[in-house]
Amino acid sequence: MLKSQQKKLGIIKMRDFIYAEMMVHVPMCTSKEAKDVLIISDSAEPLSAEVAKHTQANLKIIACSLNEISGLGDAAYDVVISEMPSDMAFFSHVSRVLKKDGQFVTTHPSLDDIGANKNLMTTLANYFKIIMPYNIGNGATALLSSKEYHPTADINLQRADMLDGLSYYNCDVHPAAFAMGNYIRKEYLGIIKN
Repeated sequence: MLKSQQKKLGIIKMRDFIYAEMMVHVPMCTSKEAKDVLIISDSAEPLSAEVAKHTQANLKIIACSLNEISGLGDAAYDVVISEMPSDMAFFSHVSRVLKKDGQFVTTHPSLDDIGANKNLMTTLANYFKIIMPYNIGNGATALLSSKEYHPTADINLQRADMLDGLSYYNCDVHPAAFAMGNYIRKEYLGIIKN
Protein backbone atom coordinates (compact mmCIF):
# COMPACT_ATOMS: atom_id res chain seq x y z
CA MET A 1 0.00 0.00 0.00
CA LEU A 2 1.33 3.44 -0.91
CA LYS A 3 1.99 6.01 1.80
CA SER A 4 -0.68 8.32 0.34
CA GLN A 5 -3.25 5.50 0.58
CA GLN A 6 -2.16 4.74 4.15
CA LYS A 7 -2.54 8.40 5.10
CA LYS A 8 -6.07 8.51 3.64
CA LEU A 9 -6.99 5.47 5.72
CA GLY A 10 -5.51 7.00 8.87
CA ILE A 11 -2.88 4.27 9.31
CA ILE A 12 0.09 6.63 9.66
CA LYS A 13 -1.77 8.92 12.04
CA MET A 14 -2.84 5.97 14.22
CA ARG A 15 0.70 4.64 14.44
CA ASP A 16 2.02 8.09 15.37
CA PHE A 17 -0.33 8.60 18.30
CA ILE A 18 0.23 5.06 19.59
CA TYR A 19 3.99 5.57 19.43
CA ALA A 20 3.93 8.90 21.30
CA GLU A 21 1.52 7.65 23.96
CA MET A 22 3.51 4.47 24.60
CA MET A 23 6.91 6.23 24.70
CA VAL A 24 5.63 8.70 27.31
CA HIS A 25 2.92 7.16 29.45
CA VAL A 26 4.64 3.84 30.19
CA PRO A 27 7.54 5.47 32.08
CA MET A 28 5.36 8.29 33.45
CA CYS A 29 2.92 5.78 34.98
CA THR A 30 5.71 3.50 36.21
CA SER A 31 7.47 6.29 38.03
CA LYS A 32 6.37 7.91 41.23
CA GLU A 33 4.71 11.16 40.30
CA ALA A 34 7.32 12.51 37.90
CA LYS A 35 8.03 16.22 38.20
CA ASP A 36 11.02 16.60 35.88
CA VAL A 37 11.00 15.03 32.42
CA LEU A 38 13.77 15.21 29.82
CA ILE A 39 13.06 14.46 26.16
CA ILE A 40 16.04 13.92 23.87
CA SER A 41 14.83 14.26 20.30
CA ASP A 42 15.18 16.28 17.13
CA SER A 43 11.39 16.64 17.14
CA ALA A 44 10.17 16.63 20.74
CA GLU A 45 6.76 18.28 20.22
CA PRO A 46 4.58 15.12 20.02
CA LEU A 47 6.27 13.61 23.09
CA SER A 48 6.12 16.89 25.02
CA ALA A 49 2.39 17.16 24.27
CA GLU A 50 1.86 13.69 25.77
CA VAL A 51 3.91 14.51 28.89
CA ALA A 52 1.83 17.67 29.36
CA LYS A 53 -1.28 15.48 29.80
CA HIS A 54 0.09 14.60 33.23
CA THR A 55 -1.29 17.40 35.36
CA GLN A 56 0.75 17.16 38.55
CA ALA A 57 1.88 20.44 40.03
CA ASN A 58 5.28 21.79 39.05
CA LEU A 59 5.73 19.42 36.10
CA LYS A 60 8.76 20.55 34.08
CA ILE A 61 9.40 19.29 30.56
CA ILE A 62 12.83 19.94 29.06
CA ALA A 63 13.66 19.02 25.47
CA CYS A 64 17.23 18.87 24.26
CA SER A 65 19.41 17.47 21.51
CA LEU A 66 21.91 14.66 21.90
CA ASN A 67 24.79 17.13 22.21
CA GLU A 68 23.21 19.12 25.06
CA ILE A 69 22.88 16.29 27.61
CA SER A 70 26.46 16.63 28.87
CA GLY A 71 25.65 20.13 30.19
CA LEU A 72 22.64 19.06 32.28
CA GLY A 73 22.69 18.80 36.08
CA ASP A 74 23.15 15.62 38.08
CA ALA A 75 20.12 13.72 39.45
CA ALA A 76 17.74 16.29 37.97
CA TYR A 77 15.16 14.13 36.11
CA ASP A 78 12.57 11.52 37.07
CA VAL A 79 12.07 10.34 33.48
CA VAL A 80 14.29 10.58 30.38
CA ILE A 81 12.81 9.71 26.97
CA SER A 82 15.19 9.42 24.01
CA GLU A 83 14.59 8.94 20.31
CA MET A 84 18.26 9.38 19.44
CA PRO A 85 20.90 6.77 18.57
CA SER A 86 23.30 6.46 21.46
CA ASP A 87 26.52 5.00 22.79
CA MET A 88 28.20 4.17 26.11
CA ALA A 89 29.03 7.83 26.87
CA PHE A 90 25.41 8.83 26.27
CA PHE A 91 24.10 6.19 28.70
CA SER A 92 26.57 7.38 31.30
CA HIS A 93 25.13 10.90 30.98
CA VAL A 94 21.55 9.59 31.12
CA SER A 95 22.33 7.70 34.31
CA ARG A 96 23.97 10.80 35.76
CA VAL A 97 21.02 13.14 35.04
CA LEU A 98 18.41 10.65 36.30
CA LYS A 99 17.32 10.66 39.92
CA LYS A 100 18.13 7.53 41.97
CA ASP A 101 14.72 5.98 41.11
CA GLY A 102 14.47 7.29 37.53
CA GLN A 103 13.09 5.68 34.37
CA PHE A 104 14.71 5.80 30.93
CA VAL A 105 12.98 4.91 27.67
CA THR A 106 14.77 4.65 24.37
CA THR A 107 14.12 3.41 20.89
CA HIS A 108 16.34 0.54 19.77
CA PRO A 109 16.96 -1.84 16.87
CA SER A 110 14.31 -4.45 16.13
CA LEU A 111 14.39 -7.36 18.58
CA ASP A 112 15.28 -9.45 15.53
CA ASP A 113 18.68 -7.70 15.54
CA ILE A 114 19.82 -9.88 18.43
CA GLY A 115 23.50 -8.88 18.47
CA ALA A 116 22.84 -5.12 18.56
CA ASN A 117 20.19 -5.47 21.25
CA LYS A 118 22.27 -7.75 23.46
CA ASN A 119 25.11 -5.20 23.30
CA LEU A 120 22.70 -2.36 24.08
CA MET A 121 21.04 -4.19 26.99
CA THR A 122 24.39 -5.31 28.40
CA THR A 123 25.57 -1.68 28.35
CA LEU A 124 22.36 -0.46 30.02
CA ALA A 125 22.79 -3.14 32.71
CA ASN A 126 25.76 -1.12 34.00
CA TYR A 127 23.34 1.64 35.05
CA PHE A 128 19.87 0.11 35.58
CA LYS A 129 18.35 -2.67 37.70
CA ILE A 130 15.49 -3.33 35.26
CA ILE A 131 15.72 -3.45 31.44
CA MET A 132 12.65 -4.60 29.53
CA PRO A 133 11.52 -4.25 25.92
CA TYR A 134 7.90 -3.36 25.31
CA ASN A 135 5.61 -2.95 22.30
CA ILE A 136 5.00 0.60 21.10
CA GLY A 137 2.81 -0.15 18.11
CA ASN A 138 3.25 -1.16 14.49
CA GLY A 139 5.53 -4.06 15.49
CA ALA A 140 8.14 -1.74 17.01
CA THR A 141 9.48 -1.94 20.55
CA ALA A 142 11.17 0.44 22.98
CA LEU A 143 13.37 -0.36 25.97
CA LEU A 144 12.36 0.75 29.45
CA SER A 145 15.31 0.88 31.83
CA SER A 146 14.62 1.63 35.47
CA LYS A 147 16.79 2.30 38.48
CA GLU A 148 14.05 1.31 40.92
CA TYR A 149 10.47 0.72 39.72
CA HIS A 150 9.23 -2.32 37.80
CA PRO A 151 6.97 -1.38 34.87
CA THR A 152 4.33 -4.06 35.52
CA ALA A 153 4.55 -4.39 39.31
CA ASP A 154 4.78 -0.67 40.10
CA ILE A 155 2.31 0.78 37.58
CA ASN A 156 0.20 3.55 39.10
CA LEU A 157 -3.21 2.27 37.97
CA GLN A 158 -5.12 5.38 38.99
CA ARG A 159 -2.76 7.67 37.10
CA ALA A 160 -2.85 5.38 34.06
CA ASP A 161 -6.64 5.49 33.89
CA MET A 162 -7.23 9.09 34.94
CA LEU A 163 -5.30 10.69 32.06
CA ASP A 164 -7.51 12.66 29.70
CA GLY A 165 -7.19 12.92 25.94
CA LEU A 166 -5.61 9.53 25.24
CA SER A 167 -6.50 7.49 22.19
CA TYR A 168 -4.64 4.25 22.95
CA TYR A 169 -2.79 3.96 26.27
CA ASN A 170 -4.60 2.73 29.42
CA CYS A 171 -3.91 0.56 32.48
CA ASP A 172 -4.64 -2.64 30.53
CA VAL A 173 -2.38 -1.80 27.58
CA HIS A 174 0.53 -0.91 29.90
CA PRO A 175 1.34 -4.41 31.30
CA ALA A 176 0.23 -6.11 28.09
CA ALA A 177 2.88 -4.17 26.15
CA PHE A 178 5.58 -6.10 28.03
CA ALA A 179 4.31 -9.53 26.94
CA MET A 180 6.89 -11.20 24.68
CA GLY A 181 6.80 -14.49 22.85
CA ASN A 182 8.83 -17.47 24.03
CA TYR A 183 11.38 -17.13 21.21
CA ILE A 184 12.26 -13.64 22.49
CA ARG A 185 12.36 -14.78 26.11
CA LYS A 186 14.70 -17.64 25.20
CA GLU A 187 16.96 -15.52 22.98
CA TYR A 188 17.35 -12.77 25.58
CA LEU A 189 17.43 -14.99 28.68
CA GLY A 190 19.79 -13.42 31.20
CA ILE A 191 20.02 -10.20 29.16
CA ILE A 192 16.55 -8.74 29.82
CA LYS A 193 16.57 -7.75 33.48
CA ASN A 194 13.16 -7.95 35.10
